[in-house]
Amino acid sequence: MPTAANIYYHAYEGSGGGKHPPVVLIHGAGGNYLYWPSQIRRMPGLRVYALDLPGHGKTEGCGEQTIAAYARASLHWLQAMEIHQAIFVGSSMGSAIALYLALEFPEHVAGIGLIGGGARLAVNPVLLQETSQATTCHNAIGKLARWYFSPQTPEELVQLCGRRMEEIRYSVLHGDLLACDAFNVTDRLINITQPTLVICGADDRMTPPRLSQVLARSIPGAQLEVIEHGGHMVMLEHPELVASHLIQFVQSIGV
Repeated sequence: MPTAANIYYHAYEGSGGGKHPPVVLIHGAGGNYLYWPSQIRRMPGLRVYALDLPGHGKTEGCGEQTIAAYARASLHWLQAMEIHQAIFVGSSMGSAIALYLALEFPEHVAGIGLIGGGARLAVNPVLLQETSQATTCHNAIGKLARWYFSPQTPEELVQLCGRRMEEIRYSVLHGDLLACDAFNVTDRLINITQPTLVICGADDRMTPPRLSQVLARSIPGAQLEVIEHGGHMVMLEHPELVASHLIQFVQSIGV
């Protein structure tokens, strides 16, 4: 994987991708670029980049503890790539980063896709406590792996997600959860002017659909897609359907 601004990323240059702004995929807490399945990382006809945030995946660092810091790191990557404007698609914590970029750096944001997101991302205090120590982080990961998915999801996908989260340092996961817990842009959603697509799983237990409904109602012109039998990791559970929604959204935005 190549790097820019010290961030590793996966790149896909689809034929004809110059007709629309590039898509930048931003994973959630404790994740990496593999949390975006190949159907989304390689959307036909589009330029797609999937980042490993600082401290995640192959990107070095200790992680961050604020959404603002992750957003700045993402912006530095964009500038290092000499990309002026992109469509940012984020999952969970990644959606908070996309929202922050749209609000603070609107000139660089052509549109945003928010998957399993919310204007506020309050975190269960038990998760914050358990991820604060190496000896108890495993307990938190076990809870997250269960809460991330719909009851309809095959067990092997749940187990795979848990194994991937075990690979990250507990301090990075804890910092991610602290960043999410402090995030709140509820009163600023009306100021977002970019095209917005909101996607959520009907069975999401981490960020219930009502939070996505608030996003769709509060952001002018936002589009909402609720996917049945999907949980917080709806892009892993229903990759083809999520990719289809994203492709239609991106194709509606010209360069």
